[in-house]
Amino acid sequence: MLNVALTGNLASGKSTVARIWREAGVPVVSADELSRQAVLPGSTGLEQVRDAFGDQMIRADGTLDRDGMRRLIFGDEGARRRLEGILHPRIANLREEWLEARRREGRSLVVSEIPLLFEAGLEGTVDLIVVVHAAEEERMRRIVADRRLSPDEVRGIMAAQGDATRTLAAADFVLENDGAPEELEAKALDLLASLKERARGLAPEQVGSTRGAGRARLDLHLHTRGSWDSLSDPEKVLARAKERGLDRIAITDHNRMEVALEWAEREPDRVIPGEEVRTREGIDVIGLYLSRPIPKGTPARGTCLEIKRQGGIVYLPHPFARGKGGSGRLAEELVPLLDVVEVFNARLLSRERNRLGLEFARKHGLLQSAGSDAHTVGEVGNAWVELPRHPNRPEALLEALREGSVGGRAASPLAFVGSNLAKIYKRARGSAYRP
Repeated sequence: MLNVALTGNLASGKSTVARIWREAGVPVVSADELSRQAVLPGSTGLEQVRDAFGDQMIRADGTLDRDGMRRLIFGDEGARRRLEGILHPRIANLREEWLEARRREGRSLVVSEIPLLFEAGLEGTVDLIVVVHAAEEERMRRIVADRRLSPDEVRGIMAAQGDATRTLAAADFVLENDGAPEELEAKALDLLASLKERARGLAPEQVGSTRGAGRARLDLHLHTRGSWDSLSDPEKVLARAKERGLDRIAITDHNRMEVALEWAEREPDRVIPGEEVRTREGIDVIGLYLSRPIPKGTPARGTCLEIKRQGGIVYLPHPFARGKGGSGRLAEELVPLLDVVEVFNARLLSRERNRLGLEFARKHGLLQSAGSDAHTVGEVGNAWVELPRHPNRPEALLEALREGSVGGRAASPLAFVGSNLAKIYKRARGSAYRP
């Protein structure tokens, strides 16, 4: 299913394009519609808004006073962030439910209309980004003419949405809307025909190849037979990575590096040698670009320092997972030593645990990445980070991650059957690769 984001600043014409595509038979979900669902009377979302902003934001009929809330948040940055903290997780969950329903229907193309795509950090959750763009003065004219807003209110909204430069730079397609309505409709229908063709002709894992030639996809956390709970042949892992459109992978076996070092030497541009170390405290820390293994049971802080001594990258995987992530109990303590935080782990079936990792990375200004945490060949590429192409060196990866975006999908629960069988098999054979 080709998952397309439709975005653009206020009065750019994105809602018009959404309507045109919807009328043409394409499933379109609107973030604005989902935001209304998130605060329906009686919902926990509405009650949290009441708790945060008071009864004055609730109308007599029990609905949210959207006009009053709009006036408040566009004059108060702190209030806007509090509201987003309540709404964004709920909107994201509703959107995931909608997408899953479309998958079950067998849809090949879906569109999410998301005005604040980048502000909400959702650019990594889609395959392609379409931006509808109009000059600021034209958008101002439209808003004042068509909506009952004052020029000051309009300027506040525009300031909150920010400069369009970043949005345009990240777009796969731009629909310019400075002409007549019929011109926009013709452009929208032409682009829709192209999107439908892509949806028919591309498997989901090939969508990344539609990005610019200067972009690459990496899976920075996966396992091979070098881990005690995996039987994956590294040659098959690399073949699967190629099928899924991945340009590079990090082999991060548990507490061992034999496979990672061997295949980094064989495939120096496609493999990053790494290790997932189980620390003395019982959490996992990954070192990327290591040249020798770090013993299991090394304290977390000592693990991070040794990774840096080797010239590697300190990568904190699934920081808020129960058990292996310690539910985040050491995350704050390790912040000064961290380079990268895993904000999407495909094996974390709890969206909340991934969301906490994302919030942690944002809070501390840390680089963000994603990993499939694959223990079976079929899981490779379930998560990725897309970033500018760069040499396979630690400093180059860190620089590229500044312009990275994460994406992927949750692993099937059946994947855990594979890793459990691997443990049983290796224990039965007395394998050297044991916990």
